[in-house]
Amino acid sequence: MNLPGNGTRTRLRTATALTLLPLLPLLALTACGSGGGAAPAVAGAQVTSAPADDPVADVRTVDSIAALLPAEVRKAGTLRVGSSVGAPPAAFYPNGQDKPPAGQDIDIADAVAKVLGVKLERQDASFETILPALGSGKYDFGTGNFGVTTERLKTIDFVTYINDGQGFAVKTGNTTLTTQVSDLTQLCGLTIGTGAGTTFEKTLTAQKGVCAAAGKRPYEVKVFSETGAVTTALQQGRIDVVMSTINGLRHQAAQPAAQTAFLGEYHRLDVGFAFKKGSPLTPALQAAVNELIKNGTYARILKKWGTTASAIDTSQINPAEHT
Repeated sequence: MNLPGNGTRTRLRTATALTLLPLLPLLALTACGSGGGAAPAVAGAQVTSAPADDPVADVRTVDSIAALLPAEVRKAGTLRVGSSVGAPPAAFYPNGQDKPPAGQDIDIADAVAKVLGVKLERQDASFETILPALGSGKYDFGTGNFGVTTERLKTIDFVTYINDGQGFAVKTGNTTLTTQVSDLTQLCGLTIGTGAGTTFEKTLTAQKGVCAAAGKRPYEVKVFSETGAVTTALQQGRIDVVMSTINGLRHQAAQPAAQTAFLGEYHRLDVGFAFKKGSPLTPALQAAVNELIKNGTYARILKKWGTTASAIDTSQINPAEHT
């Protein structure tokens, strides 16, 4: 999925950066994804807690929608989902990795499963491994704030459930980059951190020549396999700016301990559940998402996680990438 870079590409791995929260206890860890990630916070910060509202509790099976599933799936009663658990508000561990994850993506997936009358067999996986694993049949579908792009549509089917996208953030007090990024030439000469296998990495790599064309020093891209390490790098001054999800960066900037400033939206993308190409599951999941929109559960979930601005009117299968 990644395009080759024509500059230095650094891939960093940290064993501790596994949960993509902007705020974590004891250790500065975390990760995320819309293609990409948000990050950890400061050592000693308090855990980001999950809101108490439980919109999923009242969801019931809709037989006519469940009937859209293949017979073998209905018989098995389970769907295997590869889940990238990263940062609030999408997916995170509010009570530690030995407890269930929470977040917008978790609630929507769980609600969809209830409409379909199946249980989810959720398997945690790093963001960049999920899409390649779909083709092998390891997962029935994947979640991880996966943005719908023209390139991904060649090999992946999507059922959309929100509209998120790409944005930038800097460390609080930064004076080098202070305005919304509308043109990547604003990043020339800076070091940008982002997540591996994301739309952010692809965008930055594909457009790396814009600085030379403008007669400016190129920007450098540092790619982190656990995107929770991105914020640590930002706090330590090893990168100048983070490119990640709009919702993730906005949420993070609202947490004082994270010490980041959101610079606004760069590019909007539809986000969807990901499937191998030609999957027979997409009509059922699309119908389930639309049922949640119709019955009001969807709006409650987005309100719970503060992402109402990312609401969609109807779920689509494989919409064209936003331009």
